[in-house]
Amino acid sequence: MMFSERLKQARKNKKISQAELSRALGVTQQAVGKWETGRSTPDPAMVARLAELLDTTTDVLLGLQQPDFTPPVGRVLSSYTECPIPVVGTVRAGYGALAFEEDYGTEYACVKDPDNYFYLVVKGDSMEPRISDGDLALVHRQSTLENGELGVMVYGTDGEGTLKKYIRRGNAVVLHPFNPAYEDLIIKGEELNHLYIAGKVVETKTKW
Repeated sequence: MMFSERLKQARKNKKISQAELSRALGVTQQAVGKWETGRSTPDPAMVARLAELLDTTTDVLLGLQQPDFTPPVGRVLSSYTECPIPVVGTVRAGYGALAFEEDYGTEYACVKDPDNYFYLVVKGDSMEPRISDGDLALVHRQSTLENGELGVMVYGTDGEGTLKKYIRRGNAVVLHPFNPAYEDLIIKGEELNHLYIAGKVVETKTKW
C-alpha cells in the first residue's frame, strides 16, 4: 500500500474531509489532494503534523507499522460508492466547448457516474443566504435544465460560469439569484445563443 492510500484511509477513519484537513494544516486542499493521489508527497515535518492530526503515527503513514484501523472497502450511500470528484474554480465557455479551470484537487461524493460530475467553488454572495462564497457545489454535467432547478450557466462567449436558479419565462430564460441585493438576469432572443448550461447543481457543501 502506498503512502497516498494510507493517508487517505487515516483521514477517512478520522471522518474529516480534505477541506477540513487542509485548513488545520494551513495548506491548500489541492495539496492534500495531490498527496492522496500520489502526485506529490509532504516533507517529514508535514508527515509528523499529519500523524498528529489524524491520531496515528508517522510509522503507520510511512508503512513501517501496521495501521490500527480497518481500511475502508468503500463507503456506500444509496447503493453508490464514494468516488473522488475534481474540484474546479472556474467554468468558462469558448470554442464551442466548456473549459474547467483552476484545479483545486478532489473531494469525495457518492455518485453513480463520477466522470459526469465536478465540484465548483462558489464565488461571490449572490446566492446568500442558502449558498455562500467559498462553498462547494456538486454539479452533474448536462446541457439542459428543468424550470426552477439550480444550475451552473455560462453567459456570453467569454463569460464565466455562474450558479443561479434557472427559470423559463415564455421565450426568455431568467437566471435568478437568491440574494435580493442582486437583480435577475433576463436572457431572450438571440442572446439565448450565448447561454451555455454546464450542469445541474445536485448538492452544496459549506465553506471549505
